[in-house]
Order: sequence, then structure tokens, then C-alpha cells
Amino acid sequence: MSGSYHPLFVLLSVMVATLAAYTALELAARIPSDAERGRRQRWLAGGCVALGIGIWSMHFIGMMALSLPIAIGFDALLTALSVLLASASAYLALATVTRGSLTPKRLVLAGTLMGLGIASMHYCGMAAMKMAPGIQYSMPIVALSVLLAIAASMAALLIAFRLRNAGDDYVVVKRFAGALVMGLAIAGMHYTGMAAASFAPGAVCLTVNAIGADWLAALVSVASFLVLAGTLFFLGWHNSALVSSLREARGRLDHLGTHDALTNLPNRVSLLRHIETTITEASRTNAPFAVLFLDLDGFKGINDALGHAVGDSLLQDCATRLVDATGTDGLVARVGGDEFVVVLGAIGEEGKAADVASRLLRTLCKEGLANNARLRTAASLGIAFYPKDGTTADELLQNADIAMYAAKSAGRNAYRVFTPEMSLKADRAMVLQRDLPHGVDDGSLYLAFQPKFKTQNRNLTGAEALIRWRHPLYGEVPTPEFIGVAERSGQIVQIGEWVVAEVCRWIRRWDDARLPATQIAINLSAVQFAVTDLVERIDAIVTAAAVSPSRFMFEVTESVAMHDADKTAQIVAQFRERGYDMAIDGFGTGYSSLAHLQRFRVKQLKIDRFFTGELDVHEVEGRALLQAIVTLSHALQMDVVAEGVETPTQLRKIQDVGCDEVQGFLLATPLAGADFEAVMRECSPLSRSSFLPSSAAISLPSPALRERGESCRGYLTNSESRACE
Repeated sequence: MSGSYHPLFVLLSVMVATLAAYTALELAARIPSDAERGRRQRWLAGGCVALGIGIWSMHFIGMMALSLPIAIGFDALLTALSVLLASASAYLALATVTRGSLTPKRLVLAGTLMGLGIASMHYCGMAAMKMAPGIQYSMPIVALSVLLAIAASMAALLIAFRLRNAGDDYVVVKRFAGALVMGLAIAGMHYTGMAAASFAPGAVCLTVNAIGADWLAALVSVASFLVLAGTLFFLGWHNSALVSSLREARGRLDHLGTHDALTNLPNRVSLLRHIETTITEASRTNAPFAVLFLDLDGFKGINDALGHAVGDSLLQDCATRLVDATGTDGLVARVGGDEFVVVLGAIGEEGKAADVASRLLRTLCKEGLANNARLRTAASLGIAFYPKDGTTADELLQNADIAMYAAKSAGRNAYRVFTPEMSLKADRAMVLQRDLPHGVDDGSLYLAFQPKFKTQNRNLTGAEALIRWRHPLYGEVPTPEFIGVAERSGQIVQIGEWVVAEVCRWIRRWDDARLPATQIAINLSAVQFAVTDLVERIDAIVTAAAVSPSRFMFEVTESVAMHDADKTAQIVAQFRERGYDMAIDGFGTGYSSLAHLQRFRVKQLKIDRFFTGELDVHEVEGRALLQAIVTLSHALQMDVVAEGVETPTQLRKIQDVGCDEVQGFLLATPLAGADFEAVMRECSPLSRSSFLPSSAAISLPSPALRERGESCRGYLTNSESRACE
């Protein structure tokens, strides 16, 4: 019994095979080889169903393309088995091409198994017809069909793997061409297998009443196109979703690249672009504009004391206030930790910028709520104008920054307009910052020692080490100036350690000369006090120099000590455990409480020179206040040192209230190390018959030092230097 092929069904089968192949190529490109296991298996499961049904549909459409003179049908169980075989072959194909590599061995093995699976699916589908007598096969042609199936599978795997990693250029055309080749190969295998079958004359189909050919043809056609088209539609939708997600992510990245993550304000990159655009517009219209550089005062202290959560909340609150206060007048940006910049376009006149600056400062001064903490902030602000103070974004920002630091130096919570003189100061600060590290090597940094005396018996008790800098260009640089530079540039810790080492060197020299053992006081800055291993660092230097810790007294200002009272108590205890003495410097200017003073257990309180000076201005009140401090200190077993003693009257009253030690220009100015050594020689044994308050208490070896007007304050304070007579 012979049959004929319906050309439309043949064409339809080739189209389905090509569509199935194209679906396979699209799926192979979508499944990443490095995806996590669960996600990869879900993609493979969906893909093998779609591709398996596509291959199966092609074969059944091809079988139905054969027109026989008898009615035919298909066994449901064998038909379902053929679908499973097609899906298994599809799974094997997708799993192979979506791996990281396709070696020749893997290609041959996977192609063979896939070809055998497709051939099995074909002949299982043929068996579903259940012809009686059975279908006769030409074994050579069957073998050829199996070989074609294996070859087609290998070709399909190779094409899918190659096109999976193809570039974007003509990728659709490449995949369609590959799908056409694969579709023709699969169809060729099918029709070769059909050619191997022969039907006996008078044969009948035993499954006519199972699944009818006409019904199956419609079902297969509709199902295959729905599944394959649906798969391709899903892939297109998924691709569109990925593109949208990528576009959204790119938008977020672009936003993050130009905006601050915490406050959502424009960042430095966006600010520079805005200023450049404003400059272009201003140069065309000859309209000036202003750049305001703003820095929060005391933010670091808030951040350290209350935590970063409060600090972040405070920054967000300040950002909102600045935006509201600026309104439509300009752009607000965050350029650093607690630094903001406001660009005021087309200000018309410079007075408007000053008005906005005042408004911003008033806004920030209002009490706000930051992470359930009520805080009142302040800021320092600098203003630079285009084109007067700069013609580029960098110049305007730099000069506004310089003006801001001038506002800080003037007392904070204020604004300053940039002037050329400020730039000269900034240039000087840059030179000092650059040259400061070389001060140790070239000897321009050196120590001076201001003697301290027992108040009642006039004994020399020690000295305070004060750092000095004789700059090769600027000469003697005021201590507060270069110490401020050192603190801002982060060099203060290294300088402080050098001071300790230098004091050790002098002590060793004095000990070698068999001079009386003298205790030297060294000031610790706020920056040093924040160093985690401060005590260990200092102790390592002193130990390496083989100097006794009892020869040192470390001083910290009252404000620094009270900034974190618990930490101060811990550091004082660590120093005491190692044998060092501690003192509170500038007492009376901060906000110490009796409880904290008792916890600190320092050896000395150094009364600020303000109280000493009050003895000449308000004699009764000054004496009463000084007496109260001395009585309190003695009750807490602390000695009292009066700083800044400059007149005989002050000295007499200090003696009357029972102050333990005195220090000031009336007695001795800061001395170079060799000169202080001469004083120790002169004062050995350490006693004198009487004070001579009308002149120096001791005969200074170097009177010229008295004339120089050395600063009385410690080397790590930020107070202004006082002119010495």
C-alpha cells in the first residue's frame, strides 16, 4: 500500500521545525551558564516542554502529511510517550548548549543521545498508528535516518552554542538562518525515516477510534503554534522587562552618580556641571552669580558623642532646611561630610547673596529633631562671586571655601565674603602644611620650656614644654597658627609623638649632667586625645628612651576632657597605671562638674589665665573665686597651678589663697632647652630665700627670650598668642 504527501502539510512541518529550532536558539541565549541551580532548572524545564512539543509537532504534522487510502488514528499512550521522548531530547539539547563550554567529546555524546532520542520519538509516533499487519522498515534507510538524526542534533547543538554567545550585530538574522538549517535537517531526518516505512496491501489501522488524524492534526497545529509562539512571546516580554529593568537601574546609577545618597542633594559632580553651565550663561548675559560654601560647626562632636545615626539624621534635616530656605533662588548641593554649597544664579547685586547667607544661618540655628534628639546647629559660610572672585568652578569653590574658614576663625556661626587677603592667608597655610613635615628633620621645629615654681617656697618644680617653629621663609610662626594647620591636615599626632621623644632626649641630657630630676608637662590636643592607642604610643616612646614615666605630666584642656567624660576617665586611669601624672589645663573655661573632677583623679588643676587676670580687675570677686577653686581642688587632693602670672599683685594674692604652683611671665618666659638647663643649674639646690616680685624671680640666662614675646600657652592649644613684655 502506497501513499502520497500533501505539500501544504510538508511545508507546515518544515515551518514548525524551523520555529522550534528558532525557539531553541532563543532559549539557549536566555539561560545563563552561571545561574543558580533552581533558576537554571526552571528555565530548562520550561524550555524543554516548549522545544519538545515543537519537535514532536513537526513529526506528527509530517506523518499526517502522508495521505493513505485508509483511515488512521493514534494510540494515546504511545503518542504521550513520543512527547516525553521529544521533551527529553530537548532538555538534553538545552542543558548541553547552556553550559560554560562545548568540548568535542561532549558534542559527540550529547548529539548521539539527542539523535537517538529524536529517532526514538519518531518511530514511537509511527508505532502509535498500530497498523495490522505492522509497518515494515528498510533497515538501511532506518540506519540512515538515525545517522541523520544524530548529525542533525550535533549540527543543532553546535549552531545553538555558537549563536548563543553571538554579538548584537544581526543576531536575529543569524539565529533565523541557523534555525532554518536546523529545521531542514530535522525535517530531512523525519522524511528519511518515513521513506524507510512500507505499509502492506490491505493493512488497517487498529487505532482509528482512538485519536483521529483530523482531530490530532488540528490539535497539533494549534498547540504547536500556541506553545512556540507563546514561548517566543514570553521571551520577548522577558527581554523587554530586562531592558526596562536595566534602563531603570541605569537611571538609578546615573542619579546616584550625580546625587548624594544620604540627602538626595546634587553631589560634587552635579554641582561642577551646574556651575559650569551657570558660568556659560553668566558670561553671555554679563550677570554675576554667587557660590556659598557652608560647613556645619561642631558636627564632628555631635557625630562622635551621639552616634552616626543622629549625625546622618542631622545632615538630612539640615539639607531639607537649606533647600527650603534657598527656594527657587539657587541650587543646594552636598560636597562632603558636613559641607554644603549653594549656587545663587542671577543675584543682581552682592547684597542679595549676603541676605540669603543670613537667612541660611538663621534657618540652621533653629532647634531641630534628629533621630529623636533635639539639637541646635550652627554653621560657618563663605561667599565668592563670579567673575570677581573666580572664572571657573574650581576657583569659585576654592575661594568660597577660603572665606568659610575665615568665618570659622572669626568665631563661627557667621559668613564672610572672599577677599584677596584671605587667599594670601590660605596660600601661607598651604606652605606651612607642606613644610611642616620637614620641620623635624631640618631643626626648625624646637621646644621651649616655661618654668613652674612652688608658690610658697619658691622652688623650681618643673616646666611646660611648648613647641616652636622657626620657618625658613616666615620666621617664627605663631604656635596656634601652625598647630591649627597640623590639626586640619592630620599631622598633629606625629608632631605630638615627636614632642614626647624630644622631651625624652632633653631629660636624658639633663640626667647625664646630674641635674635635679624635673617633671615636664606636655599638652595633648583634642585630635591626639581621640587616638585609640594614645597611651600605648606614648608609653612605647618613653620606654624606648629609658626615661621614667614620673618625669612626665600630660595636660588636657577642660573642654577636651569634658567632651567625653567616660573616655577621659579611662585614659587618665591608663596613664596613672603606667606611672604618668595628668593635669586639667585651662580650668574654669569649660563645664566641669564636681562628679567628673572626682572621677578623673588628675594630679593638678591649672587655673586659666582669665581668673589670674581678674585679680587685678575685680579684686574681691576674683580672689573669692580663686579661693573657692583652690579649696575644692585640695578637697579632691589635687594641686592647683595658676597660669599667666604677670604682676606682683597677682602673685601676692595667689600666695594668699594657698595656690600650690605658679607659672607666668613675671617669673620666667619660655626658654630654649639649653637656657632652661642653665636655670636648673642656677637653682640647684632647688630653693631660694625669697621672691623678688618687682623683678624676675630667677636670674634668666637668656634675657633676650623675655623680649621675644613667647606665647604662654601650651603647644597644642588653639587660643590666641599673648604678646609678652
